[in-house]
Amino acid sequence: MRIIKREHACLIVEDNGEQLVIDPGSFTAPLEGIDSLAGVVLTHEHPDHWTKEHLESLRSINPNAPIFGPAGVAAAIKGFDITVVADGDEVTPGSFSLSFHGKEHIVIHRSIPVIDNVGVFINDTLYYGGDSYTVPPKPVTVLAAPAGGPWLKIGEAMDFVAEVAPKHAFPTHQAPLSPIGQNMANQRLQAMTEQGGGTYHALEPGDTLEV
Repeated sequence: MRIIKREHACLIVEDNGEQLVIDPGSFTAPLEGIDSLAGVVLTHEHPDHWTKEHLESLRSINPNAPIFGPAGVAAAIKGFDITVVADGDEVTPGSFSLSFHGKEHIVIHRSIPVIDNVGVFINDTLYYGGDSYTVPPKPVTVLAAPAGGPWLKIGEAMDFVAEVAPKHAFPTHQAPLSPIGQNMANQRLQAMTEQGGGTYHALEPGDTLEV
């Protein structure tokens, strides 16, 4: 399985000649090199995790590719058929096996409504929680670890990585951070990954990780 890190919260996962796209949002550059789209996962409805333009582009590759997301995504996104998934659901788009975990986005501020959010576990290997610290109920080989955002406190992100104790981790959700902030977050998340015996990969957009 090959993981391609894209800008901010977007990931492309390749396996058996197929691709799965996760959270292609407003901070993500146009997606290229996708020729066998098995599905799309949107963890929640915030625009930094999806755009109409990205979804239209992906649907032009495979009009039948399912788009998975929680009920809040289905209510917020018009013009696209959303397959609603919730905590504990499992689906198999193409050759991918997906399970979904968690229910809500982390609280940003008491004045901002809490929305639906689901984390996704791909092929029992890669876990990406969206904007949440939901810990899946099984061991994680690779963790996409949140590094920055208006909802994120680095100490909480460190605790999340320590609790998951992945064999490998890399940063995601970094667009709000300056280069200095990204480096600081990487140092903290690396320390927690290594504390659990894992290896941290400070991936940049376009970098890949094969597992």
